[in-house]
Amino acid sequence: MPTSFTVVPVEAQGEERRSAERDEHLQEEEEEEESCERDRGSADGIARESSPFITSAKMDRGNVYEGKNMALFEEEMDSNPMVSSLLNKLANYTNLTQGVVEHEADEESKRKEVKLPCMGTFIGVYLPCLQNILGVILFLRLTWIVGTAGVLESFIIVFMCCACTMLTAISMSAIATNGVVPAGGSYYMISRSLGPEFGGAVGLCFYLGTTFAGAMYILGTIEILLTYISPSAAIFKAEEADGETEAMLNNMRVYGTCIIILMAIVVFVGVKYVNKLALVFLACVILSIIAIYAGVIKTAFDPPDFPICLLGNRTLSKRSFDVCAKFTESNNETKTTALWQLFCDSSLLNATCDDYFSLNNVTEIQGIPGIMSGVLIDNLWSTYSEKGSIVEKKNQPSLPGPEETKPGGFPYVFTDIMTYFTMLVGIYFPSVTGIMAGSNRSGDLKDAQKSIPTGTILAIATTSFIYLSCIVMFGACIEGVILRDKFGEAVNGNLVVGTLAWPSPWVIVIGSFFSTCGAGLQSLTGAPRLLQAIARDGIVPFIQVFGHGKANGEPTWALLLTAGICEIGILIASLDSVAPILSMFFLMCYMFVNLACAVQTLLRTPNWRPRFKYYHWTLSFLGMSLCLALMFICSWYYALIAMLIAGCIYKYIEYRGAEKEWGDGIRGLSLNAARYALLRVEDVPPHTKNWRPQLLVLLNLDSQQLVKHPRLLSFTSQLKAGKGLTIVGSVLQGIYLDKCTETQKAEENVKSLMGVEKTKGFCQIVVSPNFRDGISYLIQSAGLGGMKHNTVLMAWPESWKQTENCFSWKNFVDTVRETTAAQQALLVAKNIDLFPTNQERFTEGNIDVWWIVHDGGMLMLLPFLLRQHKVWRKCKMRIFTVAQMDDNSIQMKKDLQMFLYHLRLNAEVEVVEMFENDISAFTYEKTLMMEQRSQMLKQMQLSKNEREREAQLIHDRNTAAHSAPVVKANVAAAVPEKVQMTWTKEKFVAEKHKNKESNVSGFKDIFNMKPNQSNVRRMHTAVKLNGVVLNKSQHAQLVLLNMPGPPKNRKGDENYMEFLEVLTEGLDRVLLVRGSGREVITIYS
Repeated sequence: MPTSFTVVPVEAQGEERRSAERDEHLQEEEEEEESCERDRGSADGIARESSPFITSAKMDRGNVYEGKNMALFEEEMDSNPMVSSLLNKLANYTNLTQGVVEHEADEESKRKEVKLPCMGTFIGVYLPCLQNILGVILFLRLTWIVGTAGVLESFIIVFMCCACTMLTAISMSAIATNGVVPAGGSYYMISRSLGPEFGGAVGLCFYLGTTFAGAMYILGTIEILLTYISPSAAIFKAEEADGETEAMLNNMRVYGTCIIILMAIVVFVGVKYVNKLALVFLACVILSIIAIYAGVIKTAFDPPDFPICLLGNRTLSKRSFDVCAKFTESNNETKTTALWQLFCDSSLLNATCDDYFSLNNVTEIQGIPGIMSGVLIDNLWSTYSEKGSIVEKKNQPSLPGPEETKPGGFPYVFTDIMTYFTMLVGIYFPSVTGIMAGSNRSGDLKDAQKSIPTGTILAIATTSFIYLSCIVMFGACIEGVILRDKFGEAVNGNLVVGTLAWPSPWVIVIGSFFSTCGAGLQSLTGAPRLLQAIARDGIVPFIQVFGHGKANGEPTWALLLTAGICEIGILIASLDSVAPILSMFFLMCYMFVNLACAVQTLLRTPNWRPRFKYYHWTLSFLGMSLCLALMFICSWYYALIAMLIAGCIYKYIEYRGAEKEWGDGIRGLSLNAARYALLRVEDVPPHTKNWRPQLLVLLNLDSQQLVKHPRLLSFTSQLKAGKGLTIVGSVLQGIYLDKCTETQKAEENVKSLMGVEKTKGFCQIVVSPNFRDGISYLIQSAGLGGMKHNTVLMAWPESWKQTENCFSWKNFVDTVRETTAAQQALLVAKNIDLFPTNQERFTEGNIDVWWIVHDGGMLMLLPFLLRQHKVWRKCKMRIFTVAQMDDNSIQMKKDLQMFLYHLRLNAEVEVVEMFENDISAFTYEKTLMMEQRSQMLKQMQLSKNEREREAQLIHDRNTAAHSAPVVKANVAAAVPEKVQMTWTKEKFVAEKHKNKESNVSGFKDIFNMKPNQSNVRRMHTAVKLNGVVLNKSQHAQLVLLNMPGPPKNRKGDENYMEFLEVLTEGLDRVLLVRGSGREVITIYS
């Protein structure tokens, strides 16, 4: 976090006044330390996060710089405060929750009371974790899981889930103790450890998990209400036995919707009521668990009386009859019972009855034989079954009927879903979630770094003991058929775990009802705040609207969305179907907590210094692996859907989200991976098969630090298509100390343009006293290790003849020489402003390659790369080569076609014959003009206007002396770096008359000079080649030409520029290519 302070100097005050104020200040601090509350407020009544590292004008007003003891550092006090000031702010730092400030207090009061964090480990972490972990699954499903999976497999399920949460808690403790944890809890820890992309994705998954948990708790509440408290309250009632399940689901939907609306209103009206009732709900949970343990102890000497009625080995539902017998003896008269009438067509003894009923006896056994009965041995092993199966007792004698018929309509206890091990894991896992409850309250804790690890780990250890002991106790005390009876039909519709409790089953029923109600309210309270925290971070643009709320900070819009998502879970209506969904989201959250800890530990970043020392990266990886395994064990398709949702959110944040720099571990991991990769890449040229142009793009900036030729970046992105290395460089002339601001502005402008043109790469701005040296620095030092450029791309200096252009022809020619010396390829784009933008599309046309000399095959590779981009995709590639007098043009064409075939390139081939002929007068005159102008400018050191007049005079006299037609040329030349004298008109006239004889003779020497034969031959080649190119490629979309090298003799540099001008004259878009001298394309695989 950046350190930024503002120090306001004021007039020195008297020593007595300072002493009095200091004593007063110390006294106030002591009073604040003794009290756990103080008055603070803000304009909107929301307690905001304060930090000693954030500038605060009010705080800084008190930190007045006085005295001269630190005069040596007084100029740095604006940015670097005194240590005493920093320590004072650190001591008074508080991380109050950015939560809700209720407005039920006195309306006339302007200052709102905000409690300082003063919760300890027990109240702030341990009890909230207990309340969130122990819940609906313990009371409604744990007995059924034990009966179905058996004690041993149930023990494995619980142990795996508890181990997962314990390992996650260890990782979370390490993250939570690595610095001050501001309000925000688990989302804050994940996002600041793994970055905004992972943070947003996992934060939203955690939000969805919390929301679906609310739906699960509400469904549990309705199940307790309609099954165990008031079955008559059901709106939908089944006329037939087969329709009971569907009727129950419809009741769940109706009641669930009503309860969601009611809970949302309660949360909207006042959260403080929910928080006050939290302890009541927790007391219900603890009392219920104590009642279970008391009931187990009581079964050792006085088991409760809960008889079960069996027909053969089949369990009967007692909701339809009272007496567990076929008939009764009364006054020596045998009478049939209600049970008889359920299986027979009449109440007479000779009635026709069901075959199974006739063959098997009705027996009655105790449902809870007690802990000393040895029933544990029978319950050790699993009893999985199909949907609609009858719950049967093991080792009970039974005679099957002659023809097994569908037992529908008879009062048996049936299984409502198909059961198997992995499904039970998904249903059970939500009962161990809730370990984040302590970290979510980090803003309310007195010492979060101490309380979060201690309270969370103790809570997990406590709940793990409760769950594991309950498994053994249930298996040792309760008959197996009762355990597998999910809704307690065999025990008169009682809650199964309630039959074990002491003093009454109603203790568990009422306790579980209130605990599930409370858990649902807590979910509807916590989930909107989590969504609000994510929205306020601004990393997911489309949910920013949910960051707003009421005047007191209550997240109204987030609450509405939460209630809507919760309604989806209610419409599913089955607790067993909702549980695996929230298991996925919680497991994904826990997996990334472990990943965050492992990444931070392995990176060994200097800031990773947790106070909690009992962690190791292997434990984090084990926890992460266990979370991933549990996801696919629970439900592989739900796991894939959850990962797809998280992946979509991740990519969305990466593509559209706001850029955040949180010093996260993923960025550190990227830096480490980049370092490792750079060290692995050898600092030697790559193999030909791996060669691609790694570009250094030289941009020219104007006086406002704006890019002069944006199309150069467009061409770069078309050539690279996001692949390989691109370094965009530019040079500012001056001293770095004086150009810091301009450098930053230039870098921002270039990066902004790179974003617009979709050029992926790096920006490097160099400040140099000399423009020429700056270009040299970039060519020499850009890149790092093996990731260096091998190609330089620049624009042709169109105004090279004008004196104002800082990138003069001398700089250009020297750049060409330096790229050659550095064995780098060079691309020069002429008429760059005519090149297409990324939005344009060529629907037809050609890319013409004029292959004059072979310098590595780069001319062949560039059109292929360009045609990968949408702009050039529909252009055809044509290759021209020049045949001399002695060449066999037909054979050359065949050889070139075969070469292209082996290169796997599709192109038209044409061989152009260029025979030697006499040098034309036009070529001779053009060369003569070029040399005369060069000679003249060397002899005269004149101002710009005078030089132009003299050049025009020479041009006119040259035209008069030679009647042959000449091409009009621009004769302006470069300004010398330093002009030794300034010529005025008067001085020039006087000097001219004074030395008239010598001037005339000097001009005669120039006019009578003969051109250099080497220059004449070069101009002849340029003129002839330009004529051939114009004839074939004047209408081509792009022309690629071999770029001839500069002369070895530096005296001819200006002539070299003229040759290139003549060579490319009349062409719209030209790319001059000069290879590095090494092969860049190969025919081999």
